[in-house]
Amino acid sequence: MKTRETPEQLYASAVELLEQSRAEEALQKAKRLWSGIRHDNPSEALPALNLLGDISVELGDVDTARAYFEQAVTLDPDGTFPEAMGGGAEKFLWLAQLCEEGGKASVEWFERGVKALQHEIAALESSRSPSVDAETLLMMRVEKKRKLANALCGIVEVYMTDLSWEDDAEARCEMLVTEAMGVEDETSPEVLQTLASVRLSQERKDDAQAALTRSIDSWKGLEPEDPAVPDFATRISLSRLLMEAGMEQEAMQVLQRLVTDDDQSVEAWYLGGWCQYLLAEKFKEDDPAPFELAMKGSRNWLKMALTLYAQLGYEDERLFDHAMELVAGLDRVMGPEKAKAEAGEEDEWEEWDGIEDGDEEIVDEDEEMKDS
Repeated sequence: MKTRETPEQLYASAVELLEQSRAEEALQKAKRLWSGIRHDNPSEALPALNLLGDISVELGDVDTARAYFEQAVTLDPDGTFPEAMGGGAEKFLWLAQLCEEGGKASVEWFERGVKALQHEIAALESSRSPSVDAETLLMMRVEKKRKLANALCGIVEVYMTDLSWEDDAEARCEMLVTEAMGVEDETSPEVLQTLASVRLSQERKDDAQAALTRSIDSWKGLEPEDPAVPDFATRISLSRLLMEAGMEQEAMQVLQRLVTDDDQSVEAWYLGGWCQYLLAEKFKEDDPAPFELAMKGSRNWLKMALTLYAQLGYEDERLFDHAMELVAGLDRVMGPEKAKAEAGEEDEWEEWDGIEDGDEEIVDEDEEMKDS
């Protein structure tokens, strides 16, 4: 006879399945957990609700995820319930990103998350618990401060987009990014990227470039698995900022690492193609050899993006239209590519190899892009 799983076992099993990217199976475990606990007891209900919300996010079911996190808020409205028992700021931060209204509603959720994190940090800094060693407490504080800085940066992003029309938007951004810079002893790459974004909006390009250089320098020498390396989405945003700041070569270094980490990323290949197109424009008048190499690299990266776009059923029509427009422009300048299939040749996707003062190749024509 099969032994019935306890709530603790169901929770642990669902978490493990989610970590293994088996979200559908995790959902079944989490639903069994939810059906076997008291929904009015925060210590039982909060962990289950947060887990169900996380799984729903993973499955792309935004409406259901939002409903779970909102239900968690009713049990812990200020985020002061112990995080170890399912309380804390995480549900507010998710709702800030998932709320349909955006704008001020998103800011309000972020602000609730900020208050909860500040409460948690204060509790950790005053903790004298003999059961937790000093090193563990330090690591916990560092993690909470990182989340706090990122939450403040989240508010900045809202004021730079949905609320950019507000009279005090620029002043709020300046105040918030300054606060985020002061949260951590060593400013995170994410905060520096936000600072750069604000400076670009203020047309302070030199300051933006300085912030982006500091951001890259903080992690570029680290191994891919190092937790200090920003996540994929953050580095995609970084590459866009670098391009906007006129730092195309640095952007290509970031993008090369991204397609090595995930060679199925349509956006990374597209941005690499666009970035090399921008470089070609810079070399157009003065450096014919680098110009031609940049054009060739641009077309190859863009065509890889379009191939993956079709294979993966990607749905960003603006990306598709822009990639097609760029390829058409490249074909007009370079002439259409020969029919490789007829010649019995395989496609080669050149790898970024850098360039200095127009003297070195932009793409390495002898090496194929290797699977990561």
